[in-house]
Amino acid sequence: MKTLYDDWDTWQRLMSMLEYQFGSNCEIILHDLTKDYNHTIVDIRNGHITDRNIGDCGSNLGLEVLRGTVQEGDRYNYVVYTRDGKILRSSTMFIKNDEGNVIGCLCINLDITETVRLEEFLKRYNSYEIEEDNAQSILPTSKKHAEANTVPSDSSSNPPSDSEVFANNITEVLEFLIAQADKRAGKPVDGLSREEKIEFVRYLDQKGAFLVTKSSERICEHLKVSRFTLYNYLDLIRKESNTNTETNKEE
Repeated sequence: MKTLYDDWDTWQRLMSMLEYQFGSNCEIILHDLTKDYNHTIVDIRNGHITDRNIGDCGSNLGLEVLRGTVQEGDRYNYVVYTRDGKILRSSTMFIKNDEGNVIGCLCINLDITETVRLEEFLKRYNSYEIEEDNAQSILPTSKKHAEANTVPSDSSSNPPSDSEVFANNITEVLEFLIAQADKRAGKPVDGLSREEKIEFVRYLDQKGAFLVTKSSERICEHLKVSRFTLYNYLDLIRKESNTNTETNKEE
């Protein structure tokens, strides 16, 4: 297989099978990663889950695979919190051509928001749980334990630092990555030293931010540096990375 379209009928049948199997609460997406990353979605079912359509962009995780930061990008059964408060159980499988190059990915996002809320309601309503080390023993659930297991209503507003972000256009993904770099820096841009700015750029490079068209302009604006300075940082980072790679090979 050289492209997704060499076996398009099979992909369409697979998409339809998954759609009918899991129903309207499950989003299934097929990305063509040989296209401009701002328009990778070539088929999507139940797009209302993440509010995306054919022609929209991929997520931040795909950028890491294309950048080469992540060699084996397949991820199964991980949890994602969307910006509008949904809780998704997701899986991503990357598709390679005959030469072993990534050309696409198939993604499944199952909306488990309501079932998680029902689960928490039942825990609080019954005030019982099955003790882990003895399945036959049922013990009262303490108030403290119940609160610890409650899913925060605003969990989507502060997703984990390495979470997946779904967006309609790649600019939103880039802004998310810049915000994550800000959090890692832990201080305003004006207070960053040269070394700290290099680490800021290193993080964005590892996350594939520079694969985004015109991302350099936005990053220069954010860091308040010239394009010459930014490319100098990138040159230092990549030379260091190449040196480390060669050293590891020798060992």
